[in-house]
Amino acid sequence: MIRVLIADDHAVVRQGLRHVLSASPDIVVAAEAADGFEVLEKIRKEAFDLVCLDLSMPNLSGIDLIKRIRLDCTTLPILVLSMHNEAQFAARALKAGAAGYLTKDSDPETLIGAIRKVASGRKFIDPTLVDELIFEKILTDERAPHEQLSDREFQIVRLIAQGESLNQIADKLSLSAKTISTYKARSMQKLGISNHTELVRYAIAHHWI
Repeated sequence: MIRVLIADDHAVVRQGLRHVLSASPDIVVAAEAADGFEVLEKIRKEAFDLVCLDLSMPNLSGIDLIKRIRLDCTTLPILVLSMHNEAQFAARALKAGAAGYLTKDSDPETLIGAIRKVASGRKFIDPTLVDELIFEKILTDERAPHEQLSDREFQIVRLIAQGESLNQIADKLSLSAKTISTYKARSMQKLGISNHTELVRYAIAHHWI
């Protein structure tokens, strides 16, 4: 029996996943978590065979959460189930330690197959992203500017583009506003962007918002 921890901040999504997985006799939803801190608390207290993880949750989330899970429970497989259908998000999640990446518009059969594969110790990448990831790997000299950003830089410029202030981001990431400002300046320099309007345009063009 595959014991799954579902981590998503939307109750309706967790309920939907529970319903889908209930049709599989070899999979059971053993617990749910609504934010990153709750995920860490659950994996410290209970044994799971897999975490089905949303990238965007309150408190600790995304790449930072994947890295924390890897530190706390090195062998626990992580399957990311995300709304982001861009190869750049999958690549960063896999590099951080996730074993699989699947988009939320996937059909139930694909989700169940992904859970079985990742829980067995193998890797899984959303079929719709495979070609893009392969070409992204091959064409390293033609990568978009944002692919040169560190995970933290990428996280911060996305939040800025989505309309969050430096103070809001600082509170969310438990960093100082000065540190966030430094990340912002460094990131915008790498992107070749000089103002907020250009950043928003760039974000829209690359489906960040």
